[in-house]
Amino acid sequence: MRVRMLATLATVPLLAACASTGSGGPSGAQASATTRPVVRQPVTRSARDPQIHMVPGLEGVIGATQGQLVQRFGTPRLDVWEGDARKLQYTGSACILDVFLYPTSQSRDPIATYVDARRSSDGKEVDKVACARALDRR
Repeated sequence: MRVRMLATLATVPLLAACASTGSGGPSGAQASATTRPVVRQPVTRSARDPQIHMVPGLEGVIGATQGQLVQRFGTPRLDVWEGDARKLQYTGSACILDVFLYPTSQSRDPIATYVDARRSSDGKEVDKVACARALDRR
């Protein structure tokens, strides 16, 4: 009986060596709780380009890329992707400016095709050009 117990105890270190230490990566339960970076897959562009809403006074905004908008207005308060479309939101005491960017067949990066502006206090629509000027950091 003693020999049997000693044989059983001798196998414990061998079994422990076979157990997972967790260093091989997260388990299924851990993987869902782990934050992973979002990897954007390339989107196939359709033959249909977005409508560009050019407004006099917004020539430097409409048609701009995300990088150009950051140079002009700074870091956006919101940067939201929805499919291959992107919305950048800039805020100030005077207004909130939402800039919508879409891919086109002519541009490598999505470009601003539409702008919306509203008051910060109550959300009522304001002049888009005046809002862009109020937020302009150039």
